[in-house]
Amino acid sequence: MDTGTHVVMGVALGGLATLSATIANDPLLPTSVMIATIIGSQAPDFDTVLKLRNNAVYIRNHRGITHSVPAIFIWPLLITSGILMITPETNWSIVLLWSFIAVFLHVFVDIFNAYGTQALRPFSNKWIALGIINIFDPFIFFSHLVAFGIWGLGLAPPGPTILLLYFVLIGYYIWRIWEKQRVVNHAKKLHPDASHVFVSPTIRWNQWHVVIRTPEIMFVTESRNHQIEYFEQYSFDPIPDIPVINEARKDPNLSAFLSFSPSYRWEVEDKENDITEVRFVDLRYRSKGHYPFVAIVQLDGDLNILSSYTGWVFSEETLQKKLNIVTE
Repeated sequence: MDTGTHVVMGVALGGLATLSATIANDPLLPTSVMIATIIGSQAPDFDTVLKLRNNAVYIRNHRGITHSVPAIFIWPLLITSGILMITPETNWSIVLLWSFIAVFLHVFVDIFNAYGTQALRPFSNKWIALGIINIFDPFIFFSHLVAFGIWGLGLAPPGPTILLLYFVLIGYYIWRIWEKQRVVNHAKKLHPDASHVFVSPTIRWNQWHVVIRTPEIMFVTESRNHQIEYFEQYSFDPIPDIPVINEARKDPNLSAFLSFSPSYRWEVEDKENDITEVRFVDLRYRSKGHYPFVAIVQLDGDLNILSSYTGWVFSEETLQKKLNIVTE
């Protein structure tokens, strides 16, 4: 989820914790727990700092080790240790518990995005991405704000208010799972030979990006109001074992792209000055006729890598500028 949603989830958990009489009646614990849940709800995304290095490192590692099984236990220990340094008299076991709940909830809800996480690492490096909830979901975010308003105006105590909110959100998640399955079932009905149906949610409840892969063709479509609209189709061509592709795959940018994207097309194009360009395009994120998530590698006649880029670009002009910057 986006940063704002994780923040409101952290505040909500701090309010939910007041259901415990031990916390509610302690002069220090409500504040300590609130700090712990807010930080815990953000901690797994501290790897955003990897953007300062480059997109390849960020894409390959974001929501990786910081969202892993060991991290779910390490983050609460770090958070609790920091809080105890400031308020050593606070009940550390309760702070640790709510820190853990906040970190776990962060990782858990991220699984429902199209991006997903490596939540089972180190047991598995597979990306778990259920593609059910958009990275920013207005209902989830604003329902939290409504609950905070009820809480802040004194219309109801925080604990029961947040508990009711969570029951509503559980129902919302169940409904979204059901809606996604309807989209998948519809796509498979239209294409019984489909081997994969990749579904990505949008900010609109009734609209989903859908890529249908059959043994021979990939269909780029959109499901809106349970009607599938076709945009483009591409032949499904496995990545060939040829020298130019093999060299390009050694580049960190393309390697990062392939570690993340399950649905793409590729092409090799000869450019001016004896330059060959290898381009991979993620088909899941079509926007206004454009595919913004790409990986590009440019090689010379001897297959030396001249420049490369992976990330989000919304025009060919911008992409070329980024490639030129790499080579300067």
